[in-house]
Amino acid sequence: MRIVDLDPSDEAARRRCAELLVAGFREMSPGHWGEVSDGLEEIEECLDLGPVKVAIDDGTIAGWVGVRPSYAKVWELHPLVVDPALHRRGIGRALVDDICAVAASHGALTVTLGTDDEPGWTSLAGLDLYPDPIAQLAKIEDVRGHPFVFYLKCGFSVTGVTPDANGFGKPDIHMSKRVSGP
Repeated sequence: MRIVDLDPSDEAARRRCAELLVAGFREMSPGHWGEVSDGLEEIEECLDLGPVKVAIDDGTIAGWVGVRPSYAKVWELHPLVVDPALHRRGIGRALVDDICAVAASHGALTVTLGTDDEPGWTSLAGLDLYPDPIAQLAKIEDVRGHPFVFYLKCGFSVTGVTPDANGFGKPDIHMSKRVSGP
């Protein structure tokens, strides 16, 4: 496997990335990227806002990740997707490591991300997180393989939560990782 920049002029590669987005988020975020056309719009936005990296495995795009400036020294990882048939093979971790290095090379100190819990895969799902969302967040547990566990393994920390981001009891979990020294 190798990680390379997505060539913006490669229409077949952009389409493959869009297809992966639809397949990869079908269960996790059913309201996002339901059609390939939605995925193509996301690819275009990602290419406009920052670098996009793809993982090539056996000559095929196996996954991709985007990153974009968010604050002066903070970049946002958005999105990350790996072909569901290829999970647990190190592709996601390789993409995260690569894109964090890219952000650091552009002066970022931190990379941040949001990982939604629309399907109810954490202990926060279905709860009214108010009046103290941070107290609820401190007790977060994985109940069905939520991606926040993957990001913890990649060195990210849970840094916040937006209650009801996707409807009542469907929060967005914020995570961050320092990628270079001060």
